[in-house]
Amino acid sequence: MKFLKREDIPGLLGRLSERFRVYVPVKRAEVVLWRPWREGVQPALEHQGTEPPKAVLFPRSETLLRFGCERKEVQVEETIEAPPTVIFGSRPCDARGFLIYDRVFLDEGNPDPYYRARREATTIVTVLCLDPERTCFCSTVGGGPLDEEGSDLVLLPLEGGYLAKALTPKGEALLGDGAFVEASEGQLSEAERLRERAKMEPLLELDGIPERFNESFTSDLWERVSQKCISCGACTFLCPTCYCFNITDERTPEGAERLRNWDACMFYHYTLEASGHNPRPTKAERYRNRIGHKFSYYPSLYEGLFACCGCGRCIKSCPVSLDIREVLRELVSYGK
Repeated sequence: MKFLKREDIPGLLGRLSERFRVYVPVKRAEVVLWRPWREGVQPALEHQGTEPPKAVLFPRSETLLRFGCERKEVQVEETIEAPPTVIFGSRPCDARGFLIYDRVFLDEGNPDPYYRARREATTIVTVLCLDPERTCFCSTVGGGPLDEEGSDLVLLPLEGGYLAKALTPKGEALLGDGAFVEASEGQLSEAERLRERAKMEPLLELDGIPERFNESFTSDLWERVSQKCISCGACTFLCPTCYCFNITDERTPEGAERLRNWDACMFYHYTLEASGHNPRPTKAERYRNRIGHKFSYYPSLYEGLFACCGCGRCIKSCPVSLDIREVLRELVSYGK
């Protein structure tokens, strides 16, 4: 176990930036956003970011292919950019979110080459949570404030710094920096006390929720719980596990390019077909799909795992205070 002093973090990030593209959470007015580190930037490591760092591995907009034509021959260039990267200061829910992505984008039968290249080139340094947000419910969906799964190196906040623990060879490589020193017995004892205090009990039991969802599919529950939703998509774009996207071909001065952009299942046009038919025309149906994907469809495909990490951002940033925890309570009790 190593110890990292708070005052040594800028020097560490400076040295890392010589070898990696380094992203850190940065406070801008009232929000905390992920930005490339540069000298003078103070990472906001004390609280959960307003947004997760998912855009580092799954950009909001990216060019997949470029097309050109020379002497009647079509030329296609695949554009994969994956420089060595460090995400410094994620939360356990953020790291868990990437595990949800992995099962989709790293599928052995048809892996996504763009995501895979960035995933392999990225090291995730996670700050464990000793004071979770009031909107957090990570322990309900299989995670926890001290969850280490999905991280390469974890940092536990202590007096004056962080206790560091490497979980993968990528994390071990970072621990080789001189900023990390051997932890004292007192620091190790303090860490044990803090870990015990940070445990979070599940908010409710979700056993059987996929079955409850299927039973409620045609009920009025979805009309009722989605009534105040305004379909703004904030819950999707701020979610560490949502990965809806759209692909378009656009003309450029040099030819054309194929773009992948974030999209949201809460938008009417997401499922609108060229014929004009929309299989999910109402807000209630779209919200039902959002909940169904996270708590029924995804678990049925991936070993019962929920496609939700309980970060609570969809609760905290919803402009109409739609609380997914209340929806889950209703769903768990449906038919009882």
